[in-house]
Amino acid sequence: QVQLVETGGGLVQAGGSLRLTCAAAGRTFSAYAMGWFRQAPGKEREFVAGISMSGIITYYADSVKGRITISRDNTKNTVYLQLNSLKPEDTAVYYCAADQSGLQSLRVGVRIDYWGQGTQVTVSS
Repeated sequence: QVQLVETGGGLVQAGGSLRLTCAAAGRTFSAYAMGWFRQAPGKEREFVAGISMSGIITYYADSVKGRITISRDNTKNTVYLQLNSLKPEDTAVYYCAADQSGLQSLRVGVRIDYWGQGTQVTVSS
């Protein structure tokens, strides 16, 4: 069992920045590809960013490329999502996810092993 706890959400003006943190407790953190998804009101949950078990490979949704950076620290069992140049359309609940099958599987999002409870990000115009 792995518990994922997200922190760092909040209200920010357009153009601002936030850093989300996902702390993992439980089994071996480095055995999981990690990622972030988001769900806006009335929309389906969508993939935002993912990082491989080693942290070497990252993937981003086209909508956030160049504005968002994912990173992980396997010594701290933590994954981060740096959000820059935020737009109102980035408003959503952001979820941390862990997938033991790897980054390609995580990007699809149908075999996620563990989800966090989510953290709200609200961007005002």
